[in-house]
Amino acid sequence: MSCDEPLSDEAMKGIDTFNAGEYYAQHDIFEALWAHTDAPIRILYKAILQVGVGYYQIEQGNLRGAIKMLRRADRWMAELPDVCSGVNIAQLRHDAKQVHDSLIINGLEGFDKSLINPIRLTV
Repeated sequence: MSCDEPLSDEAMKGIDTFNAGEYYAQHDIFEALWAHTDAPIRILYKAILQVGVGYYQIEQGNLRGAIKMLRRADRWMAELPDVCSGVNIAQLRHDAKQVHDSLIINGLEGFDKSLINPIRLTV
């Protein structure tokens, strides 16, 4: 996995969209990036995409869908180092796990939306 390359402008747009809370739109951006590359960076795209879809499922009131997507994202993030192309994967992994665990314990009714954090960049 090569995480030394900087993110493309389109990937940065996807992160900005994610950070704006537009999780459905970020999915479209990262899915297009993922589908059009065979480079190892596609693992990063898939991980971010699935965290965002998990968050979107929370907004839609779909507990099972949110948990499923966050678990999938965790498997993709496990393949990544703590920092990949300037993305703080360690923080994203931690944030997504907190969201997942809260959903398991509290369901949607008791879910604290302040657990949903933006993607942090290291540069």
